[in-house]
Amino acid sequence: MNGPHDLGGQMGFGPVAPEKDEPYFHAEWEKQALGVTLTAGAMGHWTIDESRHARESLHPADYYSSSYYEIWIKALETLLKRHGFVTDEELAAGKAQGAGTTPKRVLTAENVAAVLAKGGPCDRPVDAPPRFKAGDRVRTKNFHPTGHTRLPRYARGKLGVVETVRDGFVFPDSNAHGDGENPQRVYTVVFSAAEIWGEGADPTLTVSIDAWESYLEPA
Repeated sequence: MNGPHDLGGQMGFGPVAPEKDEPYFHAEWEKQALGVTLTAGAMGHWTIDESRHARESLHPADYYSSSYYEIWIKALETLLKRHGFVTDEELAAGKAQGAGTTPKRVLTAENVAAVLAKGGPCDRPVDAPPRFKAGDRVRTKNFHPTGHTRLPRYARGKLGVVETVRDGFVFPDSNAHGDGENPQRVYTVVFSAAEIWGEGADPTLTVSIDAWESYLEPA
């Protein structure tokens, strides 16, 4: 979706200023925000793609005025309400007022290390042969979905060259909305800076993205 998260090429937000020796967390509550978000996700009621879309769906004014982990917590509230774990009234009261949804799984302290080590691999087998090969010229589709997508807005409708053919991965555009994993092959596609940024772009630069097969058409 064309949400507040999709900032590539947008002006007016100032320079990117990496913080030297930046800590993992800037406050103790951020550790708790990460922990409760991962623990809630481990219940098994939503996917990583649905959780990303929940963050993208925040109102732009809310998104831009929130810190990184504030965005996580606000999106988690959306997910917990959507799946019946809490209500607006319970959030306002700060305590449960009913049973709510029963978790499919419960992540206990002794299992945290093993679960984090396992991760959540999203690679999947794909039976069909790749539609494209390295060196092929392709054009990304120019669409503006209201749902989740991993094709950046700045890279839509652009000419590029396939650099690498990857394996199959869960298709986030459908998985975010409960429409199945529908795995597709992923391709690393390289674009010239001029193709992405237009006149005045640095001719020595290129931009590469990983694009699912349905994002691409033969050039």
